[in-house]
Amino acid sequence: MKQTLRLGEVLRTLAIALAVAVGVRHFLFAPYWIPSGSMVPELLPGDCLIVSKFLHGPFRRGEVLVFASPTGSGEVLVKRVIGLPGDSVQLKAGRLFLNGQQVPCADAGHYEDESGAGPVVARICTETLPGGRSYPILKVADDGFANNTPVYTVPPGDLFLLGDNRDNSEDSRFLDGPVGYVPERDVIGRAVLVLVALDPRAHGLKLRPGRFFRRVE
Repeated sequence: MKQTLRLGEVLRTLAIALAVAVGVRHFLFAPYWIPSGSMVPELLPGDCLIVSKFLHGPFRRGEVLVFASPTGSGEVLVKRVIGLPGDSVQLKAGRLFLNGQQVPCADAGHYEDESGAGPVVARICTETLPGGRSYPILKVADDGFANNTPVYTVPPGDLFLLGDNRDNSEDSRFLDGPVGYVPERDVIGRAVLVLVALDPRAHGLKLRPGRFFRRVE
């Protein structure tokens, strides 16, 4: 059941959350607010992420990264790692192929995506990358360029990133867009958890309590 909290309770909760975020942002963590629906259903507009800036070890397929747009616009974005340097990536009829092999995606029913101008009923499936990392993605259509791409070969030092909301994400499929191949040096950090979540559709401040301190898969 959705719960609407009094304004004072909302402000106190936000104050605590932001105090924690601001207190650590100059060290190993930083806050990041999700502005759009490109990562639905894993991340929703209004989610406040805690991002780990401790970038130890190599990047891994399936992890969610926050990064600066390679265009130099200053925009900060969030997507999921699909391809590592040297990997080949392609989509055919909406299905992901990695190094020539189709990535399994198990049907998980339907999902009503309310992150855009109006509700959209999408198919939801659980995609599982080599190595075992699984996460849900949304699909509405199987046609068009974004679902039938050329083969991308990820250059050395770069990453290939996709949004989980596959038909509502401007990502590495669009090489002339704000993402394209993402240099590893532009990565700000790894998404760790949803600290607090607001419902941007509500009139006034409304929290999504069930998403507090939710680990990012």
